[in-house]
Amino acid sequence: MANNSAAKKRIEIAERNRLRNRTYKSALRTLMKRCFVACADYSKNPGDEAKASVSASMNAAFSKIDKAVKVGVLHRNNGAHQKSRLSATVRKVLEPSS
Repeated sequence: MANNSAAKKRIEIAERNRLRNRTYKSALRTLMKRCFVACADYSKNPGDEAKASVSASMNAAFSKIDKAVKVGVLHRNNGAHQKSRLSATVRKVLEPSS
């Protein structure tokens, strides 16, 4: 337990930041999962609507990753890794190697 007011304040701030970070990470995981599901749907039955869904979900996930890095929820290398992972999956689905 905290012994002085400064320590108590740091505990409160850490809890506030933890909750904010948790919401960012949860939203990020949701958007990434939506992108992977859209890629799977596109690979099952390709079409213009499915392709638009893939690109829209990827753009939303990229935006959220960038915002999480900017706020400090994610390290920039972690953000770059997640964006690379998403773009590799999308590229593999949209441009299959012949």
